[in-house]
Amino acid sequence: MSAGLATVAYIGATILFILSLGGLSNPETARRGNLFGIVGMTIAVLATVLGPRVTPAGYGWIVGALVVGGAIGLFAAKKVQMTQMPELVALMHSLVGLAACLVGFASYIDTSVQYSGAEKTIHEAEIYIGILIGAVTFSGSVIAFGKLSGKIGGKPLLLPARHWLNLAGLLVVIWFGREFLNAHGVAAGMTPLLVMTVIALLFGVHMVMAIGGADMPVVVSMLNSYSGWAAAATGFMLSNDLLIVVGALVGSSGAILSYIMCRAMNRNFISVIAGGFGTGGGTPAAAAGAQPAGEVVPVSAVETAEMLREAKNVIIVPGYGMAVAQAQHTVFEITKHLREKGVNVRFGIHPVAGRMPGHMNVLLAEAKVPYDIVLELDEINEDFPDTDVSMVIGANDIVNPAAQDDPASPIAGMPVLEVWKARHSIVMKRSMASGYAGVDNPLFYKDNNRMLFGDAKKMLDEVLVALKT
Repeated sequence: MSAGLATVAYIGATILFILSLGGLSNPETARRGNLFGIVGMTIAVLATVLGPRVTPAGYGWIVGALVVGGAIGLFAAKKVQMTQMPELVALMHSLVGLAACLVGFASYIDTSVQYSGAEKTIHEAEIYIGILIGAVTFSGSVIAFGKLSGKIGGKPLLLPARHWLNLAGLLVVIWFGREFLNAHGVAAGMTPLLVMTVIALLFGVHMVMAIGGADMPVVVSMLNSYSGWAAAATGFMLSNDLLIVVGALVGSSGAILSYIMCRAMNRNFISVIAGGFGTGGGTPAAAAGAQPAGEVVPVSAVETAEMLREAKNVIIVPGYGMAVAQAQHTVFEITKHLREKGVNVRFGIHPVAGRMPGHMNVLLAEAKVPYDIVLELDEINEDFPDTDVSMVIGANDIVNPAAQDDPASPIAGMPVLEVWKARHSIVMKRSMASGYAGVDNPLFYKDNNRMLFGDAKKMLDEVLVALKT
């Protein structure tokens, strides 16, 4: 393939990637967006492999790598459950960062292409910055994977003088960057490059460890942005225009999404990255020494079915507990049955419900829930006062009235779904344990609230049977 034809293919792939991002902005066009992305990536890979910069001698290695990578991807697609998607996404981000680091070191020690003067300085700056971003992305994504999979606790690790540590690390990285650019020879430049890499890896670990569980959806989005910038840096190192453009698309879209999510949580983006909030999940709902705001009133599956049967308007609020129990299909069956009986059923989705952006939307789409009854927080919040039953399935922090009523709460100011304003609210949970942010929830003790304890899938199955009986 000639250089001109490869360029045309790259332009076509870039257009498809832009269309893919546009399609992914809406559930109804997401499948088409995915298809555009697949076709664009196929064109990009073929144009690169068959382009003038790859010799036939390298085809064997490339095909082998494609087979191995494709096999791993197919295995993950078949075996990974929807509840494991957030940690899988974080793990994939780490691989992009690792690739940027490896390409950076390979580009630096490669002597087949000689640079001189300003061109040499620019190339080495690209290598230094690319490895820096890649190392932060790699280590930060590994820690995010550990937190999302439960291998590392959600409680933020807030070291003394942590901001001064970050500032000191930045100054050291800048100083070694100067030493790297002024080094004569590969051997002399390798030491400052390695020192910077170690500091960047430690910074990635420290940055994500300092972020609490409630902020993890923003972290996933942020790391997605970092992986894009790492890919763009790799494109500069390899002089590949498509990598630069695609990396910039991913990096900028991830940054915009992170900003939107922080606004949805009423949080400053810098404060989230610098400190985070919340404690580890699984702690008792009532803080030590605190008195409950009332009595918890349990309810049975049969009573829940009766409340739903008598309702005219129902809003369902899904959370991570629904994902863990794999209850989305039963939720759809209940929704379908109620709608057939004339009940107006809708879903309220919080921007940070679950463990990654759009987690609940993906689960509901998998269960074939109609898109037109799945509404965002700002679209449905004002409808709760006119709702007969609001049913919360495995959500906690996103329906916590303390965000509005308690200025001292760690989630104060965070917009929440006002489920307590409905005539009746039903909260489905395994126990009285707090959510991922580790914050007590006064909703449980409100007079119009009922608690349906147990595994979400098991209890919803019983509710469905009771509805049909």
